Amino acid sequence: MQYTKLGNTDMEVSRFCLGCMSLGDSSRGMHTWAVPFDESKEIIGYAYDNGINFFDTAMSYQDGTGEEYLGRAIKELGIRNNVFLATKYTPRNTEELLQKYTGAEWIGQCIDNSLRRLDTDHIDLYIMHSWDYKTPVLETLSALTKARKAGKIRAIGISNCYAWQLAKANALAEKEGMDRFVSIQSHYNLLAREDEREIIPYCREDGVAVTPYSSLAGGRLSRKPGEETRRTQLDFINAGKYGASVDVDRPIIDRVIEIAEKRGASMIEVSLAWLLKKATAPVVGATRKSQIDGFVKAAAFELSEEEVQYLEELYVPHKLVGVIAMNPVVPQAK
Repeated sequence: MQYTKLGNTDMEVSRFCLGCMSLGDSSRGMHTWAVPFDESKEIIGYAYDNGINFFDTAMSYQDGTGEEYLGRAIKELGIRNNVFLATKYTPRNTEELLQKYTGAEWIGQCIDNSLRRLDTDHIDLYIMHSWDYKTPVLETLSALTKARKAGKIRAIGISNCYAWQLAKANALAEKEGMDRFVSIQSHYNLLAREDEREIIPYCREDGVAVTPYSSLAGGRLSRKPGEETRRTQLDFINAGKYGASVDVDRPIIDRVIEIAEKRGASMIEVSLAWLLKKATAPVVGATRKSQIDGFVKAAAFELSEEEVQYLEELYVPHKLVGVIAMNPVVPQAK
């Protein structure tokens, strides 16, 4: 496994981050394919044994049980001091919450609840799960900076936002002496490359780590068309992301298959080797230990520049999908 600094921090993380969205109580939350605790612990331990030291979850995954499973597994494995934990909070999104809590109060409560569920005294990377249109950005930054000074978190990140939002937040943070967002977690892979327009150039210019999710497009970049898994049968969220672009995505998938067969490699190796050229530490999910082997091989797999161009040249612009497409593009609250 290769390692790199997470943006401008001193945290040296593995080039792949194990995304733990698939871990948790399958009877709670949207992900009915979620993996029970014993299997979750095996996956986490196997990932760690193979060099992955960066783990990502969220308060929303399986009604908080995703955090509980990750924290419990890491504690039982005795590896907390050797890994970097990332989790995400969901901004206030109902009138009830808006009336009951200020933005800062909500952030403080979310942090404390995540610390409890993860059973840890600090979170290494604390991420706003999507841009908060209901809270002034300076209030958000102030609350997160306060938590960092209190030792509850080490650094902050953002997920699902536009380049102008990230640039504005970090400029304000620098001006006001507050913590900057050190990473962005957004939807980016061979089939979804809209971040190349502004987000990724900005991050390269400003030293912000790029840690994309959906690295294998919900399995579309790791399996031949027609190959089914339990998740592909049940995951309506990924179907919503990629269902409308099947015709333009299929030729790219065919080229992944072509290169994989030519090189005697897996589709996972080809798809992730491409992504490693673009991102700091892609988030990759697993529901079984064997998938970790593909991630490890991908870290050592090298594509030629000709192969990279061959994979890229058929891409056409896509509509934004997923979380970011659900939010309006409106000016930030003052």
